[in-house]
Amino acid sequence: MHGYQLTFFMQQNRRHGGRVLADWLLQEARRMELGGATLIAAAEGFGQHRTMHAAHFIELGDQPLEVTMAVSSEDAERFLKHLKEEGVDVFFSKAAIEFGSTCE
Repeated sequence: MHGYQLTFFMQQNRRHGGRVLADWLLQEARRMELGGATLIAAAEGFGQHRTMHAAHFIELGDQPLEVTMAVSSEDAERFLKHLKEEGVDVFFSKAAIEFGSTCE
């Protein structure tokens, strides 16, 4: 199947609707019945302002997080439209991919 890999980048302290943004993205993808999504916590990273973000022993709020999903073009469009309607401001990448299962 052809579609897109959507990857969203944020820090642990980003919130939407009173919830951690990464968790909110996962739950919305599930609620919208997308094929799946993965939350990845990183040790370090930096963004457009070149500020280093890292997980610290005492404070995890600055920890970089990534939510990745492989979706059809229709689902990618539908999910991005939903984020815009919800007023979610998050950096993302969208790459054309081929995906499937080895058991199909």
